[in-house]
Amino acid sequence: MPALRLAGGATEAHEDTLAVEEPLELRLHGPDGPLALAVLMRTPGHDRELLTGWLVSEGLLPAERTLDPDPENANVWHLHTPEYARLALGARLSVSSSACGVCGSGSVERLAVRAGPPEWTGGPLAPAVVAALPERLRAAQPGFGATGGLHAAGLFTPQGELLAAFEDVGRHNATDKVVGWAALRGGLPLSWTVLAVSSRAGFEIVQKAVTAGAAVVVAVGAASSLAVDTAATFGVTLCAFTREGRFTVYTAPERLDLPEPGSR
Repeated sequence: MPALRLAGGATEAHEDTLAVEEPLELRLHGPDGPLALAVLMRTPGHDRELLTGWLVSEGLLPAERTLDPDPENANVWHLHTPEYARLALGARLSVSSSACGVCGSGSVERLAVRAGPPEWTGGPLAPAVVAALPERLRAAQPGFGATGGLHAAGLFTPQGELLAAFEDVGRHNATDKVVGWAALRGGLPLSWTVLAVSSRAGFEIVQKAVTAGAAVVVAVGAASSLAVDTAATFGVTLCAFTREGRFTVYTAPERLDLPEPGSR
């Protein structure tokens, strides 16, 4: 897209690459016809993973279902399931923006009804592995390299090996895509993987981790107070400010092979 760049007191014409953001509508089909279950603002691509992950995060994923793209509209998908009545109760009729906060779960109490404490089966985590995750995630972000405007989420083994990474204009969308990728492969709960996000850790990131069974979350940016409270409530290990070889552990540090305080 044509733009003007100002630097050093000079102005120059510049061709800029922008991150794409478009609406994605999920229509639930039942006896009374289709119902708009959700409208998500997202970066097109990996829509099946995104919608599956969103259904997991909202506690709505049906055991029996067909999820298919509309043959004429790339921004519409159709969900058919015998569980129409249950899902209809959870229908979100308002647009969810790519920067939304709580994203459908109004409180920690409501989350507690849907999910229990995640179980960690990955063994002690080396601090060096945690500290290296942002750089490894960044290497899997071609969209960010081109636009500077996309978030990413990735799943890593306890040894730091990248399993999957996805980008999106919404940090929670990127997380849903990762969760959806795992769900479509029968990989839930995420009890032995580390979830890393390129953004701050807000409540919705921890919420999605809890519902997907992820016990360790690593964020490049800051953690919000509600994210920390939620992580503490559910026993999630939450690391934030993970950059330049350093990070801060807010909750459940026992999963990390940390040196004693004051030691080097």
